[in-house]
Amino acid sequence: MARHRTRRRFLRAGATVGLIGVTGCLGISDTAQQDADVAIPAANARQYSAPGCGCCGNYAEYLRGALDGELAETVPEDVDAVKREHGIPDRLRSCHTLVVDEYVVEGHVPAETIATLIEERPSIDGIALPGMPAGSPGMGGEKSEPFVVYAFGGDRTGEVFETV
Repeated sequence: MARHRTRRRFLRAGATVGLIGVTGCLGISDTAQQDADVAIPAANARQYSAPGCGCCGNYAEYLRGALDGELAETVPEDVDAVKREHGIPDRLRSCHTLVVDEYVVEGHVPAETIATLIEERPSIDGIALPGMPAGSPGMGGEKSEPFVVYAFGGDRTGEVFETV
């Protein structure tokens, strides 16, 4: 027997999905606390956050504790347009994009990895930690496996930049 789609069922499903999404963004991860003493030697940083995303705010707060410079925040109407503008491949995307000095950092990348990027200055456009892994900076939950951060830009797109 087929189930009818009702407004109540639709709203219940939407509330459930929203609750699951918000739950993953609550709390500070172990990684965030471990990286608290890492200094990112960057003069300029701007984070483009997805509208209504709580973990984007958590990640910005995490970054403020690690950046030597200032962090500006923007919530564009179309965050995907920002990602396209900066050449972030679809498979490497997350909820927010950080532009730090001349590099792009996509997702919940740990401060120590961003510091390595800025200090080494490789010939790439940026790095990305795809998705929203539990236990990553700005996300709640426990880290269950190493974070694989990928490079993008030039010949290195899709290469592993660092595993943390």
